[in-house]
Amino acid sequence: MSRYAERTGPIRLGMVGGGQGALIGGVHRIASRLDDNYRLVAGALSSTEEKSRASAEEIGLSPDRTYSDYVEMAKREARLKDGIEAVAIVTPNHLHLPVAREFLKRGIHVICDKPLTGKLADAKKLKAAVERSDARFILTHNYTGYPMVREARTRVARGDLGEIRVIQVEYAQDWLAEEPDPGNKQAAWRTDPEQSGAGGATGDIGTHAWNLTRFVTGLAPEALAADLQSFVPGRALDDNAHVMLRFQGGARGTLWCSQVAAGEENALTLRVYGTKGGLEWRQENPNELRVTPMGGATRIVTRALAETDDGSRRLTRIPPGHPEGFLEAFANIYGEAAQAIRAARTGAELPEGVIFPTIEDGVEGVAFVDACVRSSARNAAWVTF
Repeated sequence: MSRYAERTGPIRLGMVGGGQGALIGGVHRIASRLDDNYRLVAGALSSTEEKSRASAEEIGLSPDRTYSDYVEMAKREARLKDGIEAVAIVTPNHLHLPVAREFLKRGIHVICDKPLTGKLADAKKLKAAVERSDARFILTHNYTGYPMVREARTRVARGDLGEIRVIQVEYAQDWLAEEPDPGNKQAAWRTDPEQSGAGGATGDIGTHAWNLTRFVTGLAPEALAADLQSFVPGRALDDNAHVMLRFQGGARGTLWCSQVAAGEENALTLRVYGTKGGLEWRQENPNELRVTPMGGATRIVTRALAETDDGSRRLTRIPPGHPEGFLEAFANIYGEAAQAIRAARTGAELPEGVIFPTIEDGVEGVAFVDACVRSSARNAAWVTF
């Protein structure tokens, strides 16, 4: 039974990273608050004491629950009677392993930003740490929180598309199409192999595209062949990738991810084609799912319609015609995590239908990046992972 079994009410949340100038930290904080499931009470928001305290003051954290060192935070919070139940890790990739390990070994649940780690060896070490702990581990592949992504998953699983033949997924952006300003913190660590890991675009957004493919189709990978490029002169990591995919059972796929695609903002798109029909979902218009039966007309199925599955309607907050988007989808992952954490308070089973990305999804995502890098180094040879 969890050491927090006696607790009721909002989950006490801590955060490591996400201080001033960090976009994703703010997103996590909004997502955690949206459904009143959490209360942020502690944080090590930056590696320097001055910036950590300034960041904490901005968001209203108490000075006595503000830390400049995540190890100190983990130790002290684990001792406090009102210490945190869960921690959100929103640091650059290379810190995910050491930070998560400190909290996991003290029984504190971890909600970690993606990708899991920068290196496959670290991903495997983190998986071992999760397996040794009685704490939950949730990875924020937030696109799996969109209701119409859940609807697509349901339709594939119940056989609406028949046997899956072809998958096309792409994630295109243009924000790294040129050498970024030296003061751009987000670009700096994402293009640094020491902080980002082996993959650039493949790690940052390619893992999202890969995870979305696996989540919706359920198809297991067999092999891939990847052609990675670094178009911006002097860039150490890939900023564009074309990947061919082979799945067990015979399905084939292509994955394109790019951060140098001029004119694209956040164009994540998934298309799945089977023997009975196809479907398409676009993140920039997330409340719609395009469904086409073989030989029939394309229908646009919108979020929260009566014909949609209970699993997708469960994640909607407002009636059809009132758009829900990125922040709501992110909050859905936090909501699923909250249900898992509350179940852990009493040792109860995970509520039926609750789905969130796990440590296994995280390891597979890093294995995908590792395979892409290995394949590209061998002139896009087919490799397994």
